[in-house]
Amino acid sequence: MASLPLSARRTATATIAALVAGLTLCTSSTASSAEQRTDHRRPGAARIVGSGDFVLPYLSDNDVRSFSFDAVAAPYSIPRPKIPTGLPVDARGTVRISHHSADQNVTYTSEGQVECLVTGPNTATVTALITKVSHEETGSLGKRVGLSVYDGGKGGKADRVGFSWNGVNLLPNSEDAEVGTCMAPAPYAPVVKGGYTVTHAELAPLPRP
Repeated sequence: MASLPLSARRTATATIAALVAGLTLCTSSTASSAEQRTDHRRPGAARIVGSGDFVLPYLSDNDVRSFSFDAVAAPYSIPRPKIPTGLPVDARGTVRISHHSADQNVTYTSEGQVECLVTGPNTATVTALITKVSHEETGSLGKRVGLSVYDGGKGGKADRVGFSWNGVNLLPNSEDAEVGTCMAPAPYAPVVKGGYTVTHAELAPLPRP
């Protein structure tokens, strides 16, 4: 593919810079007013709730793995460096993760604070920062994890989940890579008990100055 002329590259760079500047010029007071206008508890907000056990399709064992979600969209509520308004994918809530190892007869649990939520019809992607762990040796405290959900309908029999560890999101040296906000693989693991309800809502527009 032929490269762009220098002048064209400069124009493209300037355009992108202008878009970023337009977002970051909004003041923190604008973010505060946007948060007041956007009640994350409103019935039409995007959300994911529920709890379920799932199995890994590539592994046969007697372990019990489960995720619980209580997350709701809270657009433009989390100021970030250079983005004081926050983002349309900002969210609040809690994720709980549990893994009972049958071989060790130990249950590992963790809890995370939801920071990002994106939905589509019957689907949701969530990221959370782990704030509590039952076993510090797992090394997950303070890390961001990504999870995805497919809501297969009433009863949860067709529901699925995905997550950003255990064989995905690896670097070339096989170490886990950092997870970005709202990043998770497709929901590939079938839910065998319980289920989830995804309420889809379009992302909120940028707050007005």
